Amino acid sequence: MNFFKKNSFQFVIIAAAKVGGIYANDTYKADFIYQNLVIQNNIIHSSFVNGIKNIIFLGSSCVYPKNSKQPIKESYLLTGELEKTNEPYAVAKIAGIKLCESFNNQYGTNYKCLMPCNIYGPNDNYDLKNSHFFPALIAKTHDAIKKNKKELVVWGSGQPKRELMYSDDLADACLFFLKKKTKETLINIGSSKEKTISEYAKFIIKKFNTKLKIKFNKSKKDGMKRKLLDCSIAKKYGWKPKYSLDYGFEKTYKDFLKKI
Repeated sequence: MNFFKKNSFQFVIIAAAKVGGIYANDTYKADFIYQNLVIQNNIIHSSFVNGIKNIIFLGSSCVYPKNSKQPIKESYLLTGELEKTNEPYAVAKIAGIKLCESFNNQYGTNYKCLMPCNIYGPNDNYDLKNSHFFPALIAKTHDAIKKNKKELVVWGSGQPKRELMYSDDLADACLFFLKKKTKETLINIGSSKEKTISEYAKFIIKKFNTKLKIKFNKSKKDGMKRKLLDCSIAKKYGWKPKYSLDYGFEKTYKDFLKKI
Protein backbone atom coordinates (compact mmCIF):
# COMPACT_ATOMS: atom_id res chain seq x y z
CA MET A 1 0.00 0.00 0.00
CA ASN A 2 2.81 2.44 0.93
CA PHE A 3 4.55 1.75 -2.39
CA PHE A 4 1.45 2.84 -4.29
CA LYS A 5 1.07 5.94 -2.12
CA LYS A 6 4.66 7.02 -2.77
CA ASN A 7 4.50 6.46 -6.54
CA SER A 8 2.10 7.59 -9.22
CA PHE A 9 0.79 4.99 -11.68
CA GLN A 10 -1.69 5.17 -14.53
CA PHE A 11 -2.10 1.41 -14.85
CA VAL A 12 -0.91 -1.89 -13.36
CA ILE A 13 -0.08 -5.25 -15.00
CA ILE A 14 -0.09 -8.07 -12.44
CA ALA A 15 2.27 -10.75 -13.72
CA ALA A 16 3.64 -11.57 -10.25
CA ALA A 17 2.61 -15.03 -9.06
CA LYS A 18 3.88 -18.27 -7.60
CA VAL A 19 3.75 -20.67 -10.53
CA GLY A 20 5.04 -24.09 -11.57
CA GLY A 21 4.27 -27.35 -13.32
CA ILE A 22 2.33 -30.38 -12.10
CA TYR A 23 4.92 -31.41 -9.48
CA ALA A 24 5.16 -27.96 -7.91
CA ASN A 25 1.38 -27.41 -7.93
CA ASP A 26 0.72 -30.81 -6.40
CA THR A 27 3.49 -30.58 -3.78
CA TYR A 28 3.27 -26.98 -2.54
CA LYS A 29 -0.51 -26.58 -2.38
CA ALA A 30 -0.58 -24.31 0.67
CA ASP A 31 2.16 -22.06 -0.74
CA PHE A 32 0.39 -21.76 -4.08
CA ILE A 33 -2.99 -20.72 -2.70
CA TYR A 34 -1.70 -18.47 0.10
CA GLN A 35 1.04 -16.62 -1.77
CA ASN A 36 -1.08 -15.98 -4.85
CA LEU A 37 -3.99 -14.68 -2.79
CA VAL A 38 -1.68 -12.34 -0.88
CA ILE A 39 0.01 -11.05 -4.04
CA GLN A 40 -3.12 -10.33 -6.04
CA ASN A 41 -5.32 -9.08 -3.19
CA ASN A 42 -2.67 -6.61 -2.07
CA ILE A 43 -1.93 -5.26 -5.55
CA ILE A 44 -5.53 -5.07 -6.76
CA HIS A 45 -6.82 -3.42 -3.60
CA SER A 46 -3.86 -1.02 -3.36
CA SER A 47 -4.43 -0.04 -7.00
CA PHE A 48 -8.09 0.69 -6.34
CA VAL A 49 -7.44 2.70 -3.17
CA ASN A 50 -4.94 4.83 -5.07
CA GLY A 51 -7.29 5.58 -7.95
CA ILE A 52 -5.84 3.30 -10.62
CA LYS A 53 -8.58 2.57 -13.15
CA ASN A 54 -6.74 0.19 -15.49
CA ILE A 55 -5.43 -3.23 -14.41
CA ILE A 56 -4.41 -6.34 -16.30
CA PHE A 57 -4.54 -9.42 -14.06
CA LEU A 58 -2.90 -12.52 -15.51
CA GLY A 59 -4.26 -15.95 -14.69
CA SER A 60 -4.06 -19.35 -16.31
CA SER A 61 -6.16 -21.74 -18.36
CA CYS A 62 -6.19 -24.10 -15.35
CA VAL A 63 -8.92 -21.95 -13.76
CA TYR A 64 -11.44 -23.81 -15.92
CA PRO A 65 -13.07 -27.13 -14.99
CA LYS A 66 -11.01 -30.21 -15.77
CA ASN A 67 -13.74 -31.68 -17.99
CA SER A 68 -14.65 -28.51 -19.87
CA LYS A 69 -16.00 -28.69 -23.39
CA GLN A 70 -13.32 -27.84 -25.94
CA PRO A 71 -12.35 -25.22 -26.89
CA ILE A 72 -12.94 -23.58 -23.52
CA LYS A 73 -15.11 -20.45 -23.43
CA GLU A 74 -14.85 -17.86 -20.65
CA SER A 75 -18.44 -18.68 -19.68
CA TYR A 76 -17.33 -22.16 -18.56
CA LEU A 77 -15.68 -20.73 -15.44
CA LEU A 78 -17.06 -22.32 -12.24
CA THR A 79 -19.26 -24.79 -14.13
CA GLY A 80 -17.45 -27.91 -12.93
CA GLU A 81 -14.81 -29.53 -10.76
CA LEU A 82 -11.21 -28.34 -11.01
CA GLU A 83 -8.20 -30.53 -11.74
CA LYS A 84 -6.96 -31.69 -8.30
CA THR A 85 -3.23 -31.26 -9.02
CA ASN A 86 -3.58 -27.50 -9.46
CA GLU A 87 -6.80 -26.77 -7.56
CA PRO A 88 -5.27 -24.44 -4.90
CA TYR A 89 -3.56 -22.31 -7.56
CA ALA A 90 -6.72 -22.25 -9.67
CA VAL A 91 -8.89 -21.24 -6.70
CA ALA A 92 -6.54 -18.33 -5.96
CA LYS A 93 -6.68 -17.14 -9.56
CA ILE A 94 -10.46 -17.50 -9.69
CA ALA A 95 -10.65 -15.33 -6.58
CA GLY A 96 -8.55 -12.71 -8.41
CA ILE A 97 -10.91 -12.81 -11.38
CA LYS A 98 -13.94 -12.34 -9.16
CA LEU A 99 -12.23 -9.53 -7.24
CA CYS A 100 -11.55 -7.62 -10.48
CA GLU A 101 -15.05 -8.34 -11.74
CA SER A 102 -16.57 -7.09 -8.48
CA PHE A 103 -14.61 -3.82 -8.58
CA ASN A 104 -15.76 -3.31 -12.17
CA ASN A 105 -19.40 -3.94 -11.27
CA GLN A 106 -19.41 -1.83 -8.11
CA TYR A 107 -17.04 1.01 -8.99
CA GLY A 108 -16.84 1.10 -12.80
CA THR A 109 -13.12 0.30 -13.00
CA ASN A 110 -11.48 -1.13 -16.12
CA TYR A 111 -9.89 -4.22 -14.57
CA LYS A 112 -9.37 -7.04 -17.08
CA CYS A 113 -8.32 -10.63 -16.42
CA LEU A 114 -6.38 -12.26 -19.25
CA MET A 115 -6.28 -16.05 -19.08
CA PRO A 116 -3.38 -17.32 -21.19
CA CYS A 117 -2.57 -20.85 -22.28
CA ASN A 118 0.87 -22.30 -21.42
CA ILE A 119 3.48 -19.58 -21.93
CA TYR A 120 7.16 -20.12 -22.72
CA GLY A 121 10.08 -17.95 -23.77
CA PRO A 122 13.36 -16.31 -22.70
CA ASN A 123 14.04 -16.15 -18.95
CA ASP A 124 11.88 -19.21 -18.40
CA ASN A 125 12.28 -21.60 -15.47
CA TYR A 126 14.17 -24.71 -16.61
CA ASP A 127 14.19 -26.53 -13.28
CA LEU A 128 13.23 -30.15 -13.93
CA LYS A 129 10.89 -30.40 -10.93
CA ASN A 130 9.26 -27.00 -10.71
CA SER A 131 9.08 -25.75 -14.29
CA HIS A 132 6.31 -26.10 -16.84
CA PHE A 133 6.51 -28.95 -19.30
CA PHE A 134 8.00 -27.20 -22.36
CA PRO A 135 11.10 -25.64 -20.74
CA ALA A 136 11.53 -28.90 -18.80
CA LEU A 137 11.55 -30.86 -22.07
CA ILE A 138 14.18 -28.51 -23.51
CA ALA A 139 16.38 -28.99 -20.44
CA LYS A 140 15.85 -32.77 -20.36
CA THR A 141 16.66 -33.19 -24.05
CA HIS A 142 19.80 -31.09 -23.80
CA ASP A 143 20.91 -33.06 -20.73
CA ALA A 144 20.23 -36.42 -22.40
CA ILE A 145 22.36 -35.48 -25.40
CA LYS A 146 25.15 -34.08 -23.23
CA LYS A 147 25.28 -37.34 -21.21
CA ASN A 148 25.03 -39.55 -24.32
CA LYS A 149 21.76 -41.09 -23.20
CA LYS A 150 19.58 -43.04 -25.59
CA GLU A 151 16.26 -42.15 -23.99
CA LEU A 152 14.33 -39.03 -23.13
CA VAL A 153 12.17 -39.67 -20.06
CA VAL A 154 8.87 -37.76 -20.22
CA TRP A 155 6.56 -37.52 -17.21
CA GLY A 156 3.09 -39.01 -17.60
CA SER A 157 1.53 -40.80 -20.55
CA GLY A 158 2.40 -38.14 -23.11
CA GLN A 159 -1.23 -38.02 -24.24
CA PRO A 160 -2.54 -34.79 -22.63
CA LYS A 161 -2.82 -31.93 -25.09
CA ARG A 162 -1.42 -28.48 -24.40
CA GLU A 163 -1.73 -25.12 -26.12
CA LEU A 164 1.53 -23.13 -26.21
CA MET A 165 2.13 -19.44 -26.85
CA TYR A 166 5.36 -17.42 -26.98
CA SER A 167 5.83 -14.91 -24.15
CA ASP A 168 6.07 -11.89 -26.48
CA ASP A 169 2.54 -12.63 -27.69
CA LEU A 170 1.23 -12.44 -24.14
CA ALA A 171 3.11 -9.17 -23.58
CA ASP A 172 1.50 -7.82 -26.74
CA ALA A 173 -1.94 -8.88 -25.51
CA CYS A 174 -1.39 -7.06 -22.21
CA LEU A 175 -0.55 -3.81 -23.99
CA PHE A 176 -3.36 -4.29 -26.50
CA PHE A 177 -6.06 -4.68 -23.84
CA LEU A 178 -4.62 -2.41 -21.15
CA LYS A 179 -6.69 0.71 -21.80
CA LYS A 180 -9.23 -0.84 -24.13
CA LYS A 181 -12.78 -0.70 -22.83
CA THR A 182 -14.42 -4.11 -22.93
CA LYS A 183 -17.70 -5.30 -21.53
CA GLU A 184 -15.98 -8.55 -20.53
CA THR A 185 -13.70 -8.81 -17.48
CA LEU A 186 -12.41 -12.28 -18.38
CA ILE A 187 -10.68 -12.78 -21.76
CA ASN A 188 -8.86 -15.88 -23.00
CA ILE A 189 -5.47 -15.41 -24.68
CA GLY A 190 -3.98 -18.27 -26.69
CA SER A 191 -2.50 -19.53 -29.93
CA SER A 192 -5.51 -21.75 -30.80
CA LYS A 193 -3.00 -24.52 -31.61
CA GLU A 194 -2.39 -27.63 -29.53
CA LYS A 195 -0.23 -30.76 -29.54
CA THR A 196 0.12 -33.73 -27.23
CA ILE A 197 3.04 -33.75 -24.78
CA SER A 198 4.45 -36.59 -26.88
CA GLU A 199 4.29 -34.45 -30.03
CA TYR A 200 6.07 -31.58 -28.28
CA ALA A 201 8.80 -33.99 -27.17
CA LYS A 202 9.21 -35.22 -30.76
CA PHE A 203 9.30 -31.60 -31.98
CA ILE A 204 12.15 -30.76 -29.59
CA ILE A 205 14.07 -33.94 -30.43
CA LYS A 206 13.83 -33.03 -34.10
CA LYS A 207 15.02 -29.50 -33.38
CA PHE A 208 18.05 -30.94 -31.59
CA ASN A 209 18.70 -33.15 -34.64
CA THR A 210 19.01 -36.26 -32.49
CA LYS A 211 17.39 -39.70 -32.36
CA LEU A 212 16.48 -40.05 -28.71
CA LYS A 213 13.83 -42.64 -27.90
CA ILE A 214 10.98 -41.32 -25.79
CA LYS A 215 10.18 -43.23 -22.59
CA PHE A 216 7.06 -42.27 -20.65
CA ASN A 217 7.12 -42.36 -16.85
CA LYS A 218 3.48 -43.22 -16.25
CA SER A 219 3.92 -43.12 -12.48
CA LYS A 220 3.79 -39.31 -12.83
CA LYS A 221 0.46 -37.51 -13.10
CA ASP A 222 -0.89 -36.18 -16.40
CA GLY A 223 -2.93 -33.26 -15.11
CA MET A 224 -5.76 -31.96 -17.30
CA LYS A 225 -6.27 -34.03 -20.45
CA ARG A 226 -6.88 -31.00 -22.62
CA LYS A 227 -7.39 -27.24 -22.19
CA LEU A 228 -7.61 -25.53 -25.56
CA LEU A 229 -8.89 -21.97 -25.16
CA ASP A 230 -11.62 -20.39 -27.22
CA CYS A 231 -10.17 -16.95 -28.04
CA SER A 232 -13.17 -15.59 -29.91
CA ILE A 233 -13.55 -12.60 -27.58
CA ALA A 234 -9.92 -11.54 -28.00
CA LYS A 235 -10.21 -11.90 -31.77
CA LYS A 236 -13.45 -9.88 -31.74
CA TYR A 237 -11.49 -6.93 -30.38
CA GLY A 238 -8.74 -7.39 -32.99
CA TRP A 239 -6.01 -9.27 -31.11
CA LYS A 240 -4.24 -12.39 -32.37
CA PRO A 241 -0.80 -14.00 -31.75
CA LYS A 242 2.11 -13.34 -34.12
CA TYR A 243 4.85 -15.87 -33.36
CA SER A 244 5.22 -19.48 -34.51
CA LEU A 245 6.39 -22.37 -32.35
CA ASP A 246 9.56 -22.64 -34.46
CA TYR A 247 10.42 -18.99 -33.85
CA GLY A 248 9.65 -19.20 -30.15
CA PHE A 249 11.70 -22.36 -29.68
CA GLU A 250 14.78 -20.84 -31.32
CA LYS A 251 14.62 -17.76 -29.09
CA THR A 252 13.97 -19.84 -25.99
CA TYR A 253 16.77 -22.31 -26.66
CA LYS A 254 19.30 -19.51 -27.19
CA ASP A 255 18.26 -18.13 -23.81
CA PHE A 256 18.56 -21.59 -22.23
CA LEU A 257 22.13 -21.98 -23.48
CA LYS A 258 23.10 -18.72 -21.77
CA LYS A 259 21.89 -20.05 -18.45
CA ILE A 260 23.66 -23.41 -18.29
